[in-house]
Amino acid sequence: MFESITQYIPIIRWQDVVDILVVSYIIYRVVLLVRGTRAVQMAAGLALIIVIYFAAGELKLFTLHWLLGTILSSLFLLIIIVFQDDIRRALAQMGQTPFPKLRVKTFQALEEIAKAVTTLTESHTGALIVLERDVGLKDHLESGVTIDGQVTRALLCTIFDKGTPLHDGAVIIQKNRLSVAGCVLPLSTNPSISKRLGTRHRAAIGITEQTDAVVVVVSEETGSLSVAIAGKITRDIDPGTLRRILHNAFAGEETEKPWWRRRIV
Repeated sequence: MFESITQYIPIIRWQDVVDILVVSYIIYRVVLLVRGTRAVQMAAGLALIIVIYFAAGELKLFTLHWLLGTILSSLFLLIIIVFQDDIRRALAQMGQTPFPKLRVKTFQALEEIAKAVTTLTESHTGALIVLERDVGLKDHLESGVTIDGQVTRALLCTIFDKGTPLHDGAVIIQKNRLSVAGCVLPLSTNPSISKRLGTRHRAAIGITEQTDAVVVVVSEETGSLSVAIAGKITRDIDPGTLRRILHNAFAGEETEKPWWRRRIV
């Protein structure tokens, strides 16, 4: 009798277990990636279209069924177009190195940035500082003016002084060097962003949606200090908190819990 029962139970190989675990992990990472972004709303809209397509077939709504079928026939291409920013960010994150990379020169550059923003916040001088990490920012360098100088408080405060022609743009820091100033960054199109945020903050969120850069923002109106990472912005922080965030970001230390201890909410 035992043999007759076991013949209906499929034999699970170790490859099947590995396959399930890998697929589960990929799905989990995708959920973490799109959580809190506009991709969630777009995915819900796409799922609704699919539901309406099958419902139209059951109710024999031939015109609607044909129309939605035509749209869904290019589903793969549609997904690439709609989620291109999220796919690009996911691929960029997959290529990031997991090893710590905080060096003496990096530490010095971060300290100079923290000192500079302290001065800028006190004088209510607007600033937008982009720090490159693993994903290159070459595409955005052409819109600025080449500086290629050492990162210092004096240089940053001079660039963002209201009397200079470069103060409205962003500076990009690459490999502990201030590469360019006066850069124009892409603005975020996320509809959930607060209407109170100005162009600088939207540009900070926009560039971090496309790359893994860390962006420091000083508000010209309020003098408040903010930092943007991975399409999310943390506002009204003090220079000490900024130091910790920058050191964690460039030391390869995650500010969140390890993936096996995270909770999806």
